[in-house]
Amino acid sequence: MKHLPNLLTLANLFCGCIAIAYILTAQPYLIMNIADGMPQWNWVHCVEQLCIGSLFIGIAAICDLFDGLAARALNVYSPIGKDLDSLADVVSFGVAPAMLLFKFLWDALMSEKNAMDVSMLAMAPAFLLPCFAALRLAKFNITSAQQKQYFIGMPTPAVGLFVATLPLVSWYNPWGMAKYLENKWMLYFIIIVLCLLMVSQIKFMKLVPAKRGIKYIWTQLVLVILTATAIPVLGVAALPFAFILYIVLSLIYKQPETVEKQVTE
Repeated sequence: MKHLPNLLTLANLFCGCIAIAYILTAQPYLIMNIADGMPQWNWVHCVEQLCIGSLFIGIAAICDLFDGLAARALNVYSPIGKDLDSLADVVSFGVAPAMLLFKFLWDALMSEKNAMDVSMLAMAPAFLLPCFAALRLAKFNITSAQQKQYFIGMPTPAVGLFVATLPLVSWYNPWGMAKYLENKWMLYFIIIVLCLLMVSQIKFMKLVPAKRGIKYIWTQLVLVILTATAIPVLGVAALPFAFILYIVLSLIYKQPETVEKQVTE
């Protein structure tokens, strides 16, 4: 049983690798519509492989959550486990989401009139995400004692999960939101904001409270209740809504005194 946390961490990494494989094999395709008796061909960019890649990023996040819970329940901690967790997170919540952003940027740039003249470097900003994720995780590893009750800077799994919602938003297109993901400037903005949030000094709440009592768990309750309430109304858009709500609650919540309890990201 003492190896269970590391096995869950490796499962996290395994799912991240599968996500990357699905995302890299996703290719747009043409679909024909008949309008006024004339065939019209339209590109479909958000394909099933991207959504499956998002699903595996979500499964990786579940494994990441349970490896920490297992470590606490079994009282098993080691430097290897800590570093292994960070390495897995860089892949699952840094590299895999970067591949999604790369694909979205590619589609956005290829739809422009000068598509044939677009440089590959125009998609390069997507790879800032794993760079900042690695920096954020490295900082966490040397300051974890200060982050027992909250995270300093947005945790990488939250960033990865947010990016994983984008293919679902593009696929289901609630309120025509998909068009914003076809705009390169919107995608660049998303990348910049996510990178800055990861290395910021903002105190982000943990989904698993360090202590019991309404004083410590009310933000988590608000997040769960409002997200669950939003699902019937917003549909798949409730997922990015939950991310924004997480940021807002973290900004307005005054963290109680840090408790002495070992936790992992």
